[in-house]
Amino acid sequence: MNTNDISTSKTHPHADNKGSSLRLVAWETTRNCNLSCMHCRASATHGPFSGELDTRASFLLLDQIAEVGKPIVILTGGEPLLRPDIFDIAQYGTNKGLRMVMAPNGTLITEKFAKQMVDSGIQRISVSLDGATRERHDKFRGVEGAFEGALRGIELAIDAGIEFQINTTITKTNLDEIPKIQELAIKLGAVAHHIFLLVPTGRGKYIVDQEITAAEYERTLNWFYDQSEKTTLQLKATCAPHYYRILRQRAKKDGKSVTFKTHGMDAITRGCLGGTGFCFISHRGIVQPCGFLHVNCGDVTQTSFADIWNSSDVFLSLRNFDNLKEKCGICEFRKVCGGCRARAYEATGDFLAEEPLCSYQPVSIGT
Repeated sequence: MNTNDISTSKTHPHADNKGSSLRLVAWETTRNCNLSCMHCRASATHGPFSGELDTRASFLLLDQIAEVGKPIVILTGGEPLLRPDIFDIAQYGTNKGLRMVMAPNGTLITEKFAKQMVDSGIQRISVSLDGATRERHDKFRGVEGAFEGALRGIELAIDAGIEFQINTTITKTNLDEIPKIQELAIKLGAVAHHIFLLVPTGRGKYIVDQEITAAEYERTLNWFYDQSEKTTLQLKATCAPHYYRILRQRAKKDGKSVTFKTHGMDAITRGCLGGTGFCFISHRGIVQPCGFLHVNCGDVTQTSFADIWNSSDVFLSLRNFDNLKEKCGICEFRKVCGGCRARAYEATGDFLAEEPLCSYQPVSIGT
């Protein structure tokens, strides 16, 4: 499917979809990385990579983001700490009133870097732990010592007064360790645990056989729901839009009202946010619905970010949930779930197709 050929006039009115609230921006500040993670969406490795936005272009981008709103801006990579100007960028964003956070892998955090995070206004960092032991995590991350380095970095962040969350990408290789990873997150003093379901892009394509099944997906998300009653951690499922269906199903079954935190670092609003409340910007300035959905929505070096966010045909299409196809299009939970558009695209070449890892059958199918 050639996504550049989507007709806005046939699928959605522009006026109804402009100005969609921008909550989160993930900006791949660099593709340079000191690790070689088996699931990396960017296939990041030791650079340098050409075309990276320089400092001046980075400041201009932050200016343009601030014109749209005051979202959380995630400085990610690659490894953002490999950018020598990363704290200048963070400080500039803070001065613009943006909520700046960072996603380092932890291994490069030093006492100096931790202090610079605080001084530049970084409000939280996320560090990924994909195993509860050195052996499991290091194998996943592709570099020996990654586990110990991450724990050391977390300790330095704590000493500097920086709050942190643990991110975990779930595959068959670590599915059995998720409870232990969550226990470790609590022990370390994390404020949140965010789980990510593998999307087979980048190097993740080469471990597609490690993607959990639809049934395992459903069991895992139900387990995650159960933990919300047992832990003080803020829990959030990412690239797992079904969780927002399960939240409502379980709450109704348990006779509970559904209340969500709708603002801040752990906001829970709906499933797939790609193009609706969230977008991704590559190291070269290409805007995408998310980092896993490799569909070019515009280039910030050629077009202003505001114009892309408000007028991209792809974004406008994603904001009209009636555009979803097959099972997703008739599902009563389509407005709160939406299915993973990146998994649909990788499976079919159509980002509006039904989510391939969903076992739920919409009510309308059985009537």
